Amino acid sequence: MPRMEDILNLPVQDPLCTEFSAAHINWVRLEGGRQGGDDIALIPFARVDDFVKGESSNPECPASFRIESRRKRPEGSIAKPRVDGYLEYTLYWCSYGPEDYRDTDSGVGDGMSSKPASGKGSRPGRRHMMRGCLCHFTIKRLYTRPLLALIIYNQKRHVDKSGSPCHGLLDRDAVGTRAMYAPRISDELRQKVMSLLYVGISLDKIVQHHSEEMQKLGGPQNRDDFLTRNDVRNMERTIRNSSHELHENDERSVKIWVQRHQKHVFYFQDKSVSEPFVLGIQTDWQLEQMLRYGNNSLISLHSGFGLKKLKYPLCSLLVFNSSQNAIPVAWIITSSFVGKSIHKWIVSLSERLRSKDPRWRPNAILLDDPSLQFSIIREAFQCRILLCAWHVRRALVKKLLKKCCNFEVQREMFMHLEWILYCTKCGPNAMDSLEEFMQIFVDQCAFMDYFKNHWQSRIDMWIDAIKSFPVTNPEPHAAIESYHLTLKSMLLKEDYGNFWLRVDWLIHALTTEFHSSYWLTQYSLETGYFENLRDNSFSSNAWNHALRIPDVDVMLDEQNLHLAKVLSQTDRSLVYTVWNPGSEFSLCDCSWSRLGNLCKHVIKVANFCRHRQVAKPSLSAHVYKQTLLTLLQNPPDDPLVLDHTVLHVARLQQDIKALKDLSNSGLLQPISVDLSSQMAENPLLFQRIQ
Repeated sequence: MPRMEDILNLPVQDPLCTEFSAAHINWVRLEGGRQGGDDIALIPFARVDDFVKGESSNPECPASFRIESRRKRPEGSIAKPRVDGYLEYTLYWCSYGPEDYRDTDSGVGDGMSSKPASGKGSRPGRRHMMRGCLCHFTIKRLYTRPLLALIIYNQKRHVDKSGSPCHGLLDRDAVGTRAMYAPRISDELRQKVMSLLYVGISLDKIVQHHSEEMQKLGGPQNRDDFLTRNDVRNMERTIRNSSHELHENDERSVKIWVQRHQKHVFYFQDKSVSEPFVLGIQTDWQLEQMLRYGNNSLISLHSGFGLKKLKYPLCSLLVFNSSQNAIPVAWIITSSFVGKSIHKWIVSLSERLRSKDPRWRPNAILLDDPSLQFSIIREAFQCRILLCAWHVRRALVKKLLKKCCNFEVQREMFMHLEWILYCTKCGPNAMDSLEEFMQIFVDQCAFMDYFKNHWQSRIDMWIDAIKSFPVTNPEPHAAIESYHLTLKSMLLKEDYGNFWLRVDWLIHALTTEFHSSYWLTQYSLETGYFENLRDNSFSSNAWNHALRIPDVDVMLDEQNLHLAKVLSQTDRSLVYTVWNPGSEFSLCDCSWSRLGNLCKHVIKVANFCRHRQVAKPSLSAHVYKQTLLTLLQNPPDDPLVLDHTVLHVARLQQDIKALKDLSNSGLLQPISVDLSSQMAENPLLFQRIQ
């Protein structure tokens, strides 16, 4: 038997399954212990919750492990820590013990006057569950190695003091009773019921729906199947009595929420003189969706929401489901500009994901801010970076439509803005083209004042980013815009104006009604239930609507590619006009587009042009291609710079190959295939890369 001093020599075990139990671990018997020896093992600390869930799903003895006691100590508090010294100490005990009230009648007897063995008082409401179970284990987050957790299993078997099974299938006295199953409903069912309540589904409908599901499964099989009206009523009461304001002081209220919801917080840093406030939130359901839809797919950042109205702006991470609708899978609230704090939380999030699935990896990350630290994001997620200019287009077109009344002038100005952004008219000096634009439209004073104040100082940064990274097509743009509008409609109502300056309200709004709405949408799409109650704005966007427009309803003159016409699907006598078809800066005269939104007609025409190859490649793809060709045709003379260039070109060559998949799926405009031929024509670079 090893001694406690030898525990750091034990292997760290990290089973590949999402949840794992004691059966998946190779245990080592430790000398000493309360019963002559304890079983120990080392696992990553990030996977403690997975182990607890796995142990609760024991098929022979379904259980629910509660935290019996917990202690924490700060780093640096011990000068010479023991090898098993802890930063966090947590004792988990089966909820069927340790007290035993099986022989008491209606809670009256000796058990009422005696203090339970655990020292937790009389445990009101739990006496009927206590069957003397001694199964318990301890988790220590090691002081000297904080990323590891030491599991000390004191009693693996679910037995009482006599050594006999006291609940589950092996307990004869439990057959036919609820003691055969786990003592409480699962977290998954609780999340489901709470979400249904938050979106306004009545208690009766929830109970009826659950009963129908149980009948389809052929009767009760676990504790969840015994869901009662009282269970739902208790959760309904919890929602009714809950409040975002846990303390009158907003900062203290947020801290209380973080303490109560630690499993949903992947990063937290309190505000100080030198450090910004940062809070990263991800529920279990969001984690599941990110693992499911983010693997080998796209993840998008939607940053800076509520910058003018909320106390702190909101950054969302989005994935796209099979219908190309956006699902929020994480929220980050920070008092600083998101780019300054991204290095703090992005690593924690990526480690959280890979602790669940080491093979998980996204295909690409869509970034909507060129000032973000791309290298940190690329390293954290180990994937390529794409640029998402959706909000740039939206901001410019909304202000243009608002501050310029002449439609012909609007189109001309919008086309010039595209030329500036994608460098097609300005050559090496973007500022010359910018000055030309401001001189041509000098009479549009309202828009020019806005442009000078908000964009003139930032346009160079966007131009450089577009030269360095490929830009996405309208498909993800439509989903991101739909999410943005939904977020705006739910959080920025004037009725909530008094709460905008409280972070605790924003957290509460996101994690209750807003989260539940997306949960219901996904649940309804997967099961077919509650379709009549589903908000279609969560499950549809302009891209989905564009797919319903047949090609025969698109009229495009290949000799004049300045405009296209699309026949209305509701009023066949109505025709919409799309100017600058196939471009990222197309404009339509429909009512939805006139509000500054990305409409289905623009997307349909863009798809039509790409599939028929009747329009030029997008300007963003053209600029990106030209940057690569320039790099290949003009290698630097300095050997050190050349080595750096070779590494850069090698990475770009890999990116181009990988981007073909995205291009074929419609997420990117086609990039010319002459890059490979240009590579072959430059023997110096080609040989160095090989």
